[in-house]
Amino acid sequence: MIYTVTFNPAIDYVVRLDSPLEVGEVNRARGEDCVLGGKGINVSGVLAELGCQSVALGFVAGETGAWLERGLAAQGIQTDFIHLAQGMTRINVKIKAGQETELNGAGPNIPESAMQALEAKLDALQNGDILILAGSIPASLAQTTYERLLARLEGRGVRAVVDATRDLLVNVLPFHPFLIKPNNHELGEIVGRVLNTEDEIVAAARTLQEKGARNVLVSMAGDGALLLDEQGQTHRIGCPKGKVVNSVGAGDSMVAGFVAGYLQSGDYTTALRLGTACGSATAFSLGLAKKEEIEKLLLTI
Repeated sequence: MIYTVTFNPAIDYVVRLDSPLEVGEVNRARGEDCVLGGKGINVSGVLAELGCQSVALGFVAGETGAWLERGLAAQGIQTDFIHLAQGMTRINVKIKAGQETELNGAGPNIPESAMQALEAKLDALQNGDILILAGSIPASLAQTTYERLLARLEGRGVRAVVDATRDLLVNVLPFHPFLIKPNNHELGEIVGRVLNTEDEIVAAARTLQEKGARNVLVSMAGDGALLLDEQGQTHRIGCPKGKVVNSVGAGDSMVAGFVAGYLQSGDYTTALRLGTACGSATAFSLGLAKKEEIEKLLLTI
């Protein structure tokens, strides 16, 4: 089974205006949408499009949390959230008026008792299961939370996938995650230099592999992606042609596609192709990738 963790899920309230936002004035929207989000939830959503069952874990609170939970169930996404007694699941306001303005909510505080409840759920994971940890850690939790969870699972045969930045990513490497997915800029930040060539990206990825990562998947936006696998092989793939209209969730979609592709084939080249198709399909869409668009792009790469 695949499990995703979203510590601070959100309802994105997206408002569209016909003219620029006027601060201090009444602005009339021409339309609005509510999008249920969070990096782990995005991964679960794309996995569902690919026919891969997953369980979305994390924390929800209040009526907004109940709404998010019902909405995900309606999308066919299985959840097993921990319900917090205080606070409310955050609402992020996204105002699209030529330029985009965002106001992101803080979300509820997560007490130690809730973390222990999450750990109890993770104790049920078995050999061969996949745990996907993605995104930042909320302010109410220690920045060592990823390490805490992976240390608890160490030696159990659970394959961890981590999509995070800087120290959050570097500090989990001793636990030998199955996959990490920095982009080329994040990889450069980790090694302390700008990566200008493919050889430099490969060398930087290898340093993370030497520190414990089994597979390093580096996304490079319009330049495609590069994978350094656990056998030491380098795989390179370009990006399919299309117009980028949305970068939100593209990295999460790539993670979902890679994991699904590997589980279905056991082959890293196949996993990289499906991951790239999923990431591109989201980038070329207003929302997360849909099965039809993923399949169409797969034929072109």
